[in-house]
Amino acid sequence: MSRAQNNARGRNDETPENLPAASPAKLALALFGYTVARMLLVVVVAAVILFGGRAVGVDVPFIVAAVFGVLIALPLGMFLFKSLRLNVNTQIAAIEAQRRARHEDLQARLRGGK
Repeated sequence: MSRAQNNARGRNDETPENLPAASPAKLALALFGYTVARMLLVVVVAAVILFGGRAVGVDVPFIVAAVFGVLIALPLGMFLFKSLRLNVNTQIAAIEAQRRARHEDLQARLRGGK
């Protein structure tokens, strides 16, 4: 069974040893980069629609260009920025694995183990 199938079924076989070192700051930076890239894609697509329409003699309203920019950029960004998205997912998984390990350690100490 692949990792994607395990994750889709709610199972995560990744251990803290298999994941890169993560911190909330690294996650915030990765998320910021992904968000900025997606927003810039929306602006670029909207500008292409707006100025492309003017180039062929059609006056496209700004709001129409913006709405279509968002609609086109949503699926396009998933493919263009796959590495950024996977980086964010990896950072989240690493932080979650660290949190889970700390929680299990605390539970073991509360039960009298260690």
